[in-house]
Amino acid sequence: MSEPNVDNPVVVLNDDESWELLGTERIGRLVVVSGGRPDVFPINYAVRDRKLYFRTAEGSKLVELTVHAEVAFEADHVEQDRAWSVVLHGRARNLVHYNEIQEAEELGLQAWVPTPKYNFVEVTASEISGRRFALVKG
Repeated sequence: MSEPNVDNPVVVLNDDESWELLGTERIGRLVVVSGGRPDVFPINYAVRDRKLYFRTAEGSKLVELTVHAEVAFEADHVEQDRAWSVVLHGRARNLVHYNEIQEAEELGLQAWVPTPKYNFVEVTASEISGRRFALVKG
């Protein structure tokens, strides 16, 4: 994996590198279309076998995923002198089969707040892209 530097401050990542970085974080932003406009939700997530998983409660996010399964997702990480960002586009589906839910539960998805989130959602990527950045020191 090449690192960005002063002469080359942006490095485009391949799919494997993007998935690897995506698997190191636990918080990202899910974009869904609601009423013809995009809406953004922060979510806790996990990655396994090139799929993204999260839990959600009943509500607008789950309804929109059922009506418009196409989603975008973004996660990033920032350090003092470097950063990375990964964007995924794909199709979401609510897991309904017992064995799928059991496998998703094994990922240890934890919510930020202690509210019930009984629904597991799987996102299958149609496209993933990532970049590493050398940040300006100042």
